[in-house]
Parts: sequence; C-alpha cells; structure tokens
Amino acid sequence: MAQKTVNRASAPPKKQPANTGPERTIVLVGLMGAGKTTVGRRLAKKLGLPFVDSDHEIEKAASMSVAEIFECFGEDDFRSGERRVIDRLLDGKPQVVATGGGAFINAETRALIKEKGTSIWLDADIDVLVERTARRDTRPLLKTGDPREILGRLAAERAPFYAEADLRIASSDGPHEDVVERIVKAVHALGRSRA
Repeated sequence: MAQKTVNRASAPPKKQPANTGPERTIVLVGLMGAGKTTVGRRLAKKLGLPFVDSDHEIEKAASMSVAEIFECFGEDDFRSGERRVIDRLLDGKPQVVATGGGAFINAETRALIKEKGTSIWLDADIDVLVERTARRDTRPLLKTGDPREILGRLAAERAPFYAEADLRIASSDGPHEDVVERIVKAVHALGRSRA
C-alpha cells in the first residue's frame, strides 16, 4: 500500500489566536494626582481588560473611606490592608489596576507587583499634581499642610521606589489619550523583549 504524500508547503498556516492584551496585570503607580485612575480606565478600555482601583477595593473591604481608615487606624494599618487587596487583585486574570500613591513604597507590596504584574510609573511634575489634587479634598496626606510642599517632599522621597517600576511614562497636562497611547506602545515593546 502506497503512502500518501502531503505537500506541507501548500497547507494553510494555523490561525494564531488574537492578542487581546498583556498576559500580566498592569499596575499603575505614582503620586496622587498622576492620573492613575483616569488613565487606568481608558487604558483598560483600549486593551479590552477590566479596570480596578485598589483604593475603592480597600474601601469596599473596610466599609470605610481611605480618609476614615487613616484617621481611625493610621497609615501602617492602611498599608497592610492595601498590600492584601493588591495581592488578591494580582492573583486573577490580567487587568489594569490603579494603586494609591504610597502602595509601591511598601517593600512587600512592591515585591508582589514585581512578581505578578507589570508596573508603570505615571510621573507628573509638581505643577500638574498640585492642580489635579486641588480638585478633590479627600487626600489625607494633603490635609496636614501646604499641598505643594507636601507633594514636593513626597516626590523626592518616593522617586527612588517608583524608579523600580518596569516602565516610566510621563503624565503631562495634555490629553489622557496621549498617555494611554504611550503606555500601550511601551507595554507591547516590553512584552516583545520578555518573549
């Protein structure tokens, strides 16, 4: 019995699944007012991923606002709860997560994000941060003095930690869509370099 020969050159290529987004959760880090929530929502929509704000998840879990948690229990307890919430968010399917400004400063939280996610530092200058944070009076750390001075101090203290993020993207006073486009390009380039 003769064997049938298959001409592999003429066989149609196997269809590759469409790339619907990154394989790891994208975690936005940076100071308050850097645009993590606003940019995060638009980025998630662009990538077809769910969006989660870790502060909102903390508030749901505690049945208290972030400001109330700070006032009643202090920053250390808040950071501990924040770490647990972010760990839970990183265990699911890929999504876009906006974190609080101090989340990436905590060594344990930073290690979790590095292990399970792709971190992006949204870096904005002080003028942009002051203008954006003035729109909301719910920032516990800004209630203790001059916002410009506090933001400047926090920027100097936290920059070395934020610099450990996988990517650094400038968050300017321009359209948020521009920031989203820069993130998408940078994430795709990072994904290719990791492959």
